[in-house]
Amino acid sequence: MIDRARIVVKGGDGGNGCVSFRREKFVPRGGPDGGDGGDGGNVHLVADPRIRTLYTVARQHRYEAGHGQHGRGKGQHGRRGEDVWIAVPVGTVVHRVEGDGTLVFLGDLDRPGKVLLVAHGGKGGLGNAAFASPTNRAPRIAQRGGKGEEAVLQLDLKLLADVGIIGLPNVGKSTLLAALTRARPKIAPYPFTTLEPNLGVAFVDDREVVIADIPGLIEGAHEGKGLGLDFLRHAERTQVLVHLLDGSRPNPLADMELVNRELSYAPGNLDQKAQIVAVNKIDLPDVRARLPIVRKQLAAAGIAPVFISAATGEGTHDLLEAVVRHLNAAPTPPTPVGQEEVKPPRPFLVRRQGEEFVVEGREPVALAQMMPLELPEGMAEFWRILTRMGVTKALRRAGAKPGAHVRFGPVEVEWPG
Repeated sequence: MIDRARIVVKGGDGGNGCVSFRREKFVPRGGPDGGDGGDGGNVHLVADPRIRTLYTVARQHRYEAGHGQHGRGKGQHGRRGEDVWIAVPVGTVVHRVEGDGTLVFLGDLDRPGKVLLVAHGGKGGLGNAAFASPTNRAPRIAQRGGKGEEAVLQLDLKLLADVGIIGLPNVGKSTLLAALTRARPKIAPYPFTTLEPNLGVAFVDDREVVIADIPGLIEGAHEGKGLGLDFLRHAERTQVLVHLLDGSRPNPLADMELVNRELSYAPGNLDQKAQIVAVNKIDLPDVRARLPIVRKQLAAAGIAPVFISAATGEGTHDLLEAVVRHLNAAPTPPTPVGQEEVKPPRPFLVRRQGEEFVVEGREPVALAQMMPLELPEGMAEFWRILTRMGVTKALRRAGAKPGAHVRFGPVEVEWPG
């Protein structure tokens, strides 16, 4: 099961604007008619319930949207680039990977059909017809197309289950999943038979309950022993945990404490989730004979377990009823801390950095890259647009004087004041 992937996404580049003038017979002074370039396509992620893992997404690695076409004469605008839609499983959490390796949360595709825009396409450049004005009847400039956004994304799949079955390896978690649902996980009498989570659906009084079988935990899992803790993210969305104990083990209570101790090291506050404790393998004569001792042990710790046999099905209906009671009483889980949707950034920010001034913001930085600043006309139009955006006013407030060096991303210019 591929439940984590890193991919590169890039929006399409915008098409260049065109410098053109109308040239027709009997029209000696035709005006500018250069068309605008088309916008680049965007890259979207969409939650698709038909997809179960990130395997297909991870295979391609890089996704790039279509580029916008260039503008042409006679007022012909370029066609917009095609968008790219990447289908991912429902439950995929998306982060952007920064240059220093930190992760920035972008969104949680937690329901079918939910869409997340992860890379904007570049804007198409304006043709010279867009710069015509009463004072400039024949502009000879056009914008270059903007570059599309590029980002490295980390996709983490967290299964959408109501209940997670946890416990040591080989306590019968997969057997219990098969007894409660129609799932058919691999079952064998050796530890770590389950190497990836399995899902099943149980029906209780017309209620659908999704159950996940989580691979077993051992002592030192938080240090990477066994299968580690990484797969426990699949239990983060559950409302209730079924803690399965092996009744044939010498001290089931010590086993439970060991697993809970490992849970405390895992992200997602799993050790704070409601647990239903179930003691398995009561079909074995030795286990049935020592049930009073096990019950007394757990009662001393304030635990009222459900005694079951996953192999024969004994007690499993009582367990399901206990699960449904917990689900009905459980509050709607809150959004985890740090997982709020990212708010749109401010249009721009001006700050002083040593002897120069830095303007940050998607629109002004893109404008600096698109305008033909090598031409006096292009430079003058650039500052006119920035004035309308409020950037020059912000520069004055920051203390900029005429002749100051101002940087817009990779572009550095001198402010005429």
